[in-house]
Amino acid sequence: MKKYYIDLGSSTIKVYQFEQNLTLLEEHSIYFKNGFDKEKGISSLNLKELCEYFSYLKMKYQFLYENTYIYVTGIFRELCDERKVELVKLFNDQLDLHFNIISHGIENYYLARAMENDYNDKKVLIINMGGKTTELVTYVGSKVTETKNLMVGVADLLNQFEQVNDPKSGNKVEEMDQFVQEKLSDIKLDQDYDCAIFTGGEERFELLTDFSLVPNTLFNDGIHNYMISLENYIKGTEHVFYEMTMEDLYRLMPQNPKWMDGARAGAIIPLTLFKKANIEWIIPSDLNLIHGVINDLK
Repeated sequence: MKKYYIDLGSSTIKVYQFEQNLTLLEEHSIYFKNGFDKEKGISSLNLKELCEYFSYLKMKYQFLYENTYIYVTGIFRELCDERKVELVKLFNDQLDLHFNIISHGIENYYLARAMENDYNDKKVLIINMGGKTTELVTYVGSKVTETKNLMVGVADLLNQFEQVNDPKSGNKVEEMDQFVQEKLSDIKLDQDYDCAIFTGGEERFELLTDFSLVPNTLFNDGIHNYMISLENYIKGTEHVFYEMTMEDLYRLMPQNPKWMDGARAGAIIPLTLFKKANIEWIIPSDLNLIHGVINDLK
């Protein structure tokens, strides 16, 4: 039986199919932060779009309770218990699906499982950023040695910097970096990492926008084929901010152009962390927690 795994975060829904391999079928962006209230829930407009999208998915892929697994993260964890129960009941009653809000600890666990590798005995910082939160996992060799949960995400930058998505950004990389530095001033990071892996569709994004990627010579896992220097990551980010328009970015992802609304802001938190941890080489990755779920089943 085909099985379906859905990663439902603060702004993007990713739909995967698993038979022998995990395949990304489609994705859809909804800005759940807009109109969000912990006590009242997500906005009525977003709730309507969420239900309509899952009704469409259920019909298109023949979702059943026993073959569909939804992992909900990010902003949904902030809901009061009553609103969480309402969403679970709504998905159960209307769609016959389970709305599974997972804890930050479980998300860290699956992220670590997704990224399991010996990394050629390197010390690696894994960065998994969402709309409202950012997770850090440190691997040394093949073992997780530390995890951190940061309460900052793309939505914080989009709320603070209203001109970042002007046709060409009206906000500067430096001012946004400074904002994140101040938010993370109490966070201490090691200074001896061999590289950082930035997950969640970053490889696809950097390939689409012509970042200066080179072959990954740090380790060979058959998945992460590229790396980029911090200097060229900054140059690529500046290119996306100041030389590409938002229309240029939308055209690169016609199936889900709204994803690109977080592209500029989404480059800044990792940039701050790279500098804070003295990272020289960055490995872009398309892996996320669903890959960890699958690895956990093997």
